[in-house]
Formats: sequence, structure tokens, C-alpha cells
Amino acid sequence: MATDSLRIYTSAKWQKAFERLNGAEPGIQGLLSFSEAWQIASNFLYPRDINDPGSLKSQDMQRVRAAFDLVGKSRMLSMLLDKFLEDMRRQQYLVERDVHRYMAEYESAGKAEAIMQLIFRLVAWYNAWKPINELGPTILSAYTLAFQTHIFSIFPPSFSRGFKQLIASTFDLVSASSPPPWAIPRDLPPTEQPPRPDYMLWMSCETLGLLERYESLISSVCYEHIEAHVHETCAKKWDEPMLPKLRDWMTEKIVPWMIMPYARGARSADEARAMLQGVGSRFDYHVCKTLCDLRIQEIFDIIIDYPDSQSALQDLKVASSRPGLDDINVIVDRVRRRLQECLQRVDQRSQLVITLRKANKKRLLHPGADTKVILAQYVSIIRCLRIIDPPGVLLYKVADPIRKYLRGRADTIRCIVASLVGDGESGDSLVDENEPIQPLQQMQADDYTDPNWEPEPIDAGPDFRTNKPSDVISTLVSIYDSKDLFVKELQVLLTQRLLAVKDGNYERERRNIEILKIRFGEAALQVCEVMLRDMTDSRRIDQHVQAQKPMPLHPTIISKHFWPPLQTNSFTMPGQFREIQESYAREYHLFKPDKKLHWLSHLGTIKLEIELQDRTISEEVPPLEASIVELFSQKDTWTVDQLVTEFKSVEKTAILKALTTWVDLGVLKEEESDRYKLLEVAEAVPSRSKAPARSAPVVEETTHTLSAQQQQAEQMKVFWKFIEGMLTNLGTLPLARIQAMLKFAPGYDRTIEQLAEFMEAARREGLVQVKDGMWKLCR
Repeated sequence: MATDSLRIYTSAKWQKAFERLNGAEPGIQGLLSFSEAWQIASNFLYPRDINDPGSLKSQDMQRVRAAFDLVGKSRMLSMLLDKFLEDMRRQQYLVERDVHRYMAEYESAGKAEAIMQLIFRLVAWYNAWKPINELGPTILSAYTLAFQTHIFSIFPPSFSRGFKQLIASTFDLVSASSPPPWAIPRDLPPTEQPPRPDYMLWMSCETLGLLERYESLISSVCYEHIEAHVHETCAKKWDEPMLPKLRDWMTEKIVPWMIMPYARGARSADEARAMLQGVGSRFDYHVCKTLCDLRIQEIFDIIIDYPDSQSALQDLKVASSRPGLDDINVIVDRVRRRLQECLQRVDQRSQLVITLRKANKKRLLHPGADTKVILAQYVSIIRCLRIIDPPGVLLYKVADPIRKYLRGRADTIRCIVASLVGDGESGDSLVDENEPIQPLQQMQADDYTDPNWEPEPIDAGPDFRTNKPSDVISTLVSIYDSKDLFVKELQVLLTQRLLAVKDGNYERERRNIEILKIRFGEAALQVCEVMLRDMTDSRRIDQHVQAQKPMPLHPTIISKHFWPPLQTNSFTMPGQFREIQESYAREYHLFKPDKKLHWLSHLGTIKLEIELQDRTISEEVPPLEASIVELFSQKDTWTVDQLVTEFKSVEKTAILKALTTWVDLGVLKEEESDRYKLLEVAEAVPSRSKAPARSAPVVEETTHTLSAQQQQAEQMKVFWKFIEGMLTNLGTLPLARIQAMLKFAPGYDRTIEQLAEFMEAARREGLVQVKDGMWKLCR
């Protein structure tokens, strides 16, 4: 049962509400007027079906405004808004029906036009149910939020796909000549054609709140459009810089499109520029990143195609600043504010290193690749990465596996040395004729007092040094710890080239030595100068001997202690050849009494004229072939075993090869197994295949000189005696102790790493064993 105080409180509230609704009118006249105004306002706001023309009745806007004014004065607008929103909820099925109809059309045909028609239809529903502006921004905002919430709740999942397709289609509707949004009237009548084809679409999307809800989707459409254009226009196109063209394309296509979704509210060019600055920077970044990703995927092929692909490397290196809007044309600002490093901007340096190292491992660093090819690709990598990254951090990270692999190949030094002297194709691929010749650069400490000194890049490793050798030859030589191997290989190669000269013209070799002096220093090339002088002295000595006693022998006389070791498989020449050698040696001794000749009979060639009963054969063959045919002048038939006994130091395989030469020339015939006979009279159908016989001497001559690695192996066999004596007398020794004691051996200049490789080879042969770092002889 209510108390008296509650009755009094309720009565006062009722009286106050009645006075607010009735106003100063007598009786209930004001209440009746409010009831009529409420009915008019409610009827005006009621969400009608725009598909039913009969439900759309004309309204007296003067009475409607008066009714809303009276409801507002009565402070009942909030209740009227609640009723309106509830009516909207009940009538929402009308909008949902249209949404399902247009979405079904899109899902069946897959065309974005259905999505555009749906958006325009939703705008029509929105405008039909929209309260009048006189109600104020609060009611309009509440209505807009409720309407957008309702339509978002009924959109099917396929709407996002269709809306994305619709946004993508707008790129074809916009050009650089399209007017900016501030040039388009806001109150454009529906019957007039907008200046931009996509103007009404973007305005409709803004009305429905689609731009804010699907902001990331709109951005992704632009990102995908940029990626598709970059891959279509830039893939495998390396002959010209593509980044400037991409920026021009952004100016003509992307920036005009960006104005509507991102700067539609701008009232001037300056305001539009400010609004587009952030998103424009993101799109420009995406252009650089997409192009950078593409070039990184192609980097191995770009390096192969260098220098024709140098423009593609510039795309990786240089990028311009963010685009802006021009005050006149409302397009990208063409003024480039600053240059940036593209790789650094998009932070793809590590990805470049990873990609290129994987490509090198898969396509380059394998046994099937020739050493010359690997070296040529390595040189191209050096030149390309110096364009992209002048400090050399990327080159240092990429080149490390290549250098380790080349260090393990036996012919790497020979290929590099051949390029230094321009030997064959390797010289053309590794040495740039336009690159200045300079001494080999050595590692130096940083000079911190230099005013131009700069710290190492932030991504440089602990072993990186910015003053790495800058020229290609110094970089190649630095693959090995010492240049001594290259000097020895230079001597070997020069030996082969000098011995191959037959016309006495040594100017090319003389020029090569002068060039190599600049690179390696004069001290390192003193031996090569002695070798070159020996060749000229040899011709002078031969001329003197021939003047004293003319002979058919023209030997090359070299200094034993200044030339690289030659293979010692010499043999004694038989018959007239030996007599000629002895006669020449006597004349030489008369000319130089303090010197003596030691014949290397396995080198050189001999021109022979073989007179048989029915023919005369003229050939130029190696000394072994000449010696064998000389023996057949003593008797007609020889067995292989007899020839092996006659020559002693010559292997049986070499003798068989020499016999085959004369068999091919039709001079000898194999009567039975290992028995050969001289053919004084040619057979009816002789087997004469001269090509193999003529190519054999060339093959032989390429193996007469020991390479630098072979010389080292021979020297280590000498040092093995010292090691064997140590381990015999002292028992087990660590590697460092063996190295320290070997330094007392004459001529020992190996590093501890080279000693470790030699000891490991000895262990594999079963000569030594190691345990816990201690080496001992195997019993």
C-alpha cells in the first residue's frame, strides 16, 4: 500500500509532465495539440517501402516542421527517435530483401555491376528513411549509425569479394584529367552527369560508411593493382631503369584514383596534398618493395646478363621520395626531394643476400660448373653488388660461400692466373680492359683521423672491413691467404707460354711481366724476368753454336735453378739423335766452359723425313715418337717389352701411344699382340688417321710443367721426413708443436692450416693417427 509521501511525489511528477506537454493551454488543449504533432511526426518518420509507390504520400512540410518543433519543445525527441529506430528494425526486412536479390544476381553472374546497383539502392533506402536536417546532427548521426549497422549485419560473405571487384574496376574509369572532388558540386542534381565517372559511386560508399569499414580492403586493391602492373611491365626487362616509369605511372593512374577514397573531403589542392601524404607514402613504398622483390627474384639472371642489365641494378639502388599533388594539375608532384637507397628503404638487404646465396648454391657452386664459369659469375657479382651497395656489406655476405668453394677447387689459381696474362677466353671474362692496373691491395687498419672516415654499416658483421680490395684482381687473389701461390702459378704458366713460342717473338710475355710487376711487385717477378732472359740468351747461344758447326738441333737452354720444376721422365735418345745432342753439348761447353747441358729429351718436337722403299713421309712428332722410329731403322721388328727395356724410364702406356702414332701414319704395322714391324712398302689399304697423331704432342706438352699445387705436394713429401723424425724421436706431438719445429727446416713456409690438411691426408693413408689433438706415427 503506497505511503503518503509516494503519492505526493507521483502526483508532482505527473503534474510536471502534464504541464510540459499541455503548456499554457487551457484544459487539455495543449495535450491534444502535442498528440496531433506526435502523430504527424511519427507518420513522417515511419520507414516506408520504396518499392510500393502507394505508400509514398505527399506531406505538408510546413505542418511537419511545426509538429517536430512542438515535439522538440516538449523534450520528447528522444522518445520519438527510439520509436523511429524501432520502426526501422521492424521494416529492415524490406532492405534485406533487396540485398539478397542483388547479391543473388552477383553470385550467379559474378559481375561487379550488381554490387554497384546494390550500393545505389541502399543509398536510395537511406535517403528515403533519412530524418530532416532540422532535427539536428545528433538524430542524423544516430539514424546513420543504426542504418549502417543494420545493412552491415545482413551483408553476406560474398559482398566483400564483390566490393573488392567493384573497387578494382574503378581504376579504368579515372585518368589524370579527372577533376578533383572540390571542383564537383556537393548538391549535384541526380539528373546531371558528374564530371567523374566514379564520383557517385564514391559518394554513395561514403554515405553508407563502406569506405571506413572496408578501408583495408580498398588499400589491398591498390596494392594488388600496383603489384600486377610492376610484374607485367618490369619482369625480365633490365635494359632500362623502370622505377622512373613506375612513378610516372603512379602520377597518371594511381594518384587521380586516390583522390576520391582518401581526399574526397579536400577543399583545395594544398589540403588534398596533406591528406594524401601518408597513404601516398605507403603506396610509393609498395612500388619500391614490389620492384625490389621482383629484382631480388631475378638477381642471379641479372648478374649473368651484366653489364646489359645495369639499369635493373640502378632500380634496386635508387628510389625517389614520396609523391605529392601538384597545385595545377592535381597529380603527383614531379619534384624529387631526395634520393634514398631502395633496398634500405624497404629493408630487403637481408632477403637479397639469402636469395642470391641460395641461387649460387643451387645453380653455380656444384661440380658440374666449370671453374672459369664460377669465376666469371663471381666477378659479375662483385661488380653488380658494388653498384647496389658501395660499402660492400652485401658483397661480403654473398661472396663468402663462393670464396670457400673456389678455395677448394684445384684449378682456381690457374684460371685466375690465366686471366691475368690474357690466356684465352678467361682473360676476356675476368679482366676489364678499361679497369686501371694497380698494385694488389692489402688489408689496412682504419684511419680514425681521416675527416672522411665513416663507421661501418649497421648490418656489417664483426669480420667485415670497409676497406676491402676495390679492384677485381685484388679481390680474386684475396681468396687465398698468400699471393705466393699465384706467383708460383704465374711462373708455371709463363714456362708453358715461353716454351710454346717458336718464332722468337716474346713481346707479349714481356708486356705481361711488366703488367704483373705493377700488381705483384718487382721482387715477386724477378724469376720471371730471368726466364724471359733465358729465352733470348738461348737463341743467341744457338746462333753462336750454329755458326761454329751447323746442326739440325735448336734447343732451348734454360737456367735450372730459376725455372719451375719440370717433369723428370727424360730418356736417352738413340742413334743419330744422341750423336747430335753430344756434338751440340761439346760446342756449347767450348762456348761456356763453366756450364753443362742436361737434356730434357721428352720436351720439344722433331721434324722427321722418313725415306722408305716406295715413299717418303715428313712429320713433326715428339722426341719419344722420333726415338722409337729411329730404333726401327736398326731392325724391322720390335716388341713392346723390348722397347720398354730399351728406354727404361719411359712407361709402357707412353710407348704404346707412340707406336699407335706410327701405325696411324702407315709406317708401322702390328703383326700380332705387342709386336710391331716396319712397313717398307705401303699396304694396299693403309689406315692413315693423322688427326689423332698430330693432336697427341699438344696433349703431352700441357703436362710437362708441374703446377703450383703439385710443386707444393712434392715439397711436402720432403718435409714429411722431418715430421716422421719428430714423431719417431718425441712420440706424440700437437699440431702447433710440429708447426713450430718445421719452421727450422730450410724452405718451409706453410701455414698451420696447410700443415693440418697435409697431416689429415697422411692420416687417410694410414701413416699417422690422431687422438685429442695429439699426432703419432702408426706402428
